[in-house]
Amino acid sequence: MRDEGGTGTGDEDFGNRLGRYLRARRDLVPPAQVGLPSGGRRRVPGLRCEEVALLAGISPDYYLRLERGRDRNPSPQVLEALARVLQLDDVERTYLLGLASARPRAPRRKRPEHVPARAHQLLAHLSVPAFVEGRAFDVLASNALAVALNPRLRPGRNRLRSLLLDPEERAFHEDWEKATAQAVAVLRSTIGDDIDDPRFVELVGELALASGRFRTLWARHDVRLLDGGTTTVHHPVVGDLRLHRDKLPLDDVLLVVYYPDRGSESDEKLRLLASLTEPEPDGGTPGGAGDDARQPGPRARSAPEDRRS
Repeated sequence: MRDEGGTGTGDEDFGNRLGRYLRARRDLVPPAQVGLPSGGRRRVPGLRCEEVALLAGISPDYYLRLERGRDRNPSPQVLEALARVLQLDDVERTYLLGLASARPRAPRRKRPEHVPARAHQLLAHLSVPAFVEGRAFDVLASNALAVALNPRLRPGRNRLRSLLLDPEERAFHEDWEKATAQAVAVLRSTIGDDIDDPRFVELVGELALASGRFRTLWARHDVRLLDGGTTTVHHPVVGDLRLHRDKLPLDDVLLVVYYPDRGSESDEKLRLLASLTEPEPDGGTPGGAGDDARQPGPRARSAPEDRRS
C-alpha cells in the first residue's frame, strides 16, 4: 500500500520508520518551546532539521541521514538526545528506541483471535458493560448491557471504525476529539513492528481513505499505552454517564469493562439501564440487544460496516 502522506503501513519499511517518526515529531515542536525565535519565513510548522541537530549536539548531515533512512544504527546516546529535543514522554521515548532497534524479520503466520469459552461465561455473569476486544479493536464478544450502553459494541463491529465513521459515536462521547486521538495512538503503539499484519494493513488503509480525522492523527505518529481511563458518555435513554474503563488481558485478547463509582448518579443510571435490558420471559431482550455474551465469539475479521462519514 502506497503511503505518500504517512497514513499507511505498506511502505513503512524498517529503514524508514525511524525517519518517519522523527519528521512527524519535529513538526509538533514549536521553535519558541525550545528557546528558538519563531518569527521569519518558516517552511515547516515545527523545528527545522538543522535546529534539531544543533539542539541534540549532532551534525545536520548525520541527522538528515537518520530521517532519510541512510543510517540504521544510531547510538542510544543520540536517540536520548533526540528524545529530549523532541520533548518525548516516557512512552514516546521507549517507542523511539524500539524503532531504532527493530530489524527485518520473516513474516509470521497470524493465528485467528479466539475468545476463551470462560470469557463468555464471565461476560454473562458481569453486572456491568463488558466486551472482549482484539488487537485491532475488533469486538469479538459482548454482554447485553454493553450493547445497551452502546449498540456499536455488538460482536463483529470494529470500535475504531465506529468511532471515526459513525456520527452516532461522535454524539455518544463527551470528548470525541480526545477519544479518537487516544484510540489512534493506541493502534500505532499496538501495531509496533507488525506492519505486515493483514488485519492492521486493511484497517489502516480503510480509515486512511474514509476519515480525514484519522489521516491527521496517523500522520502525527502519536503513541499511547493500552491502559484504562475515565470517560463521560451521552446515553440517549438514561443521560450522561461517567464511567471508568479497564482493559484486562485474557489470553490473546482483552476483556474491557466499564463501571461507575459505587453509589454515584452514574451508578443509579446504569442500574436503570440494566433493568431495561433484563431478558423478557420469552428469552429475548428489550430493544433487541440479544444475549451476545452467550453466543460463540465471531472471527476477528468481520464483514465491513456501513460507512457513514
